[in-house]
Amino acid sequence: MEREPVPNNQNADRVLQKLIHLACRLGASGAKVISTEHISLEDKLADLCREPRCENYGLSISCPPHVSGPSRLRKLLKSYKYAIAIKIDIPLAVLLSTERKDIMKLLHEIVADVEQTAFKTGYLNSRSFAGGSCKEIFCHDFADCRVLAEGGGCRNPRHARPSMSGFGINVSKLMQAAGWKLKRYDSEADPDRVSTAPICGLILVG
Repeated sequence: MEREPVPNNQNADRVLQKLIHLACRLGASGAKVISTEHISLEDKLADLCREPRCENYGLSISCPPHVSGPSRLRKLLKSYKYAIAIKIDIPLAVLLSTERKDIMKLLHEIVADVEQTAFKTGYLNSRSFAGGSCKEIFCHDFADCRVLAEGGGCRNPRHARPSMSGFGINVSKLMQAAGWKLKRYDSEADPDRVSTAPICGLILVG
């Protein structure tokens, strides 16, 4: 099946800049256009969802083993030239607290809204990804993902997006491609000594 037409090259820069400004206006700390050639997909990163087992593994339609994974995304990337990487810098104390869900929700909302704006502008095959499990973020008050449990529709189709982890997207290299520095922290880091840490999302524009 042929892909839908996209805006010509003369309009591409204007549209991409519009999307960047939108992401920042919605709450992103940064947004950069990158070449899809710089998106690194690694099977071993996607495998980490399964072993050691992520607490959200298998709980939603947007997480492994219910997503197509790195192999499928590698094929899809061949159809795209540009992507937009976004980040939200948040206090480490927030990232390590229950408030994290609210920030992750904002991340999903931003990439979804940028994706839909790209779609309305003529980039009809745009799609987005974000960090975190949509089950944990949007449906933590429900026992099950409705798509998996009932074969019904997603409760949050407008904003819930697939997890970047399930597709093996290397966030370190994504940030490097965007020109952002990445400092590594873990659950043992001292929130009083570390100011902020980033969470990331990705929109394929095409």
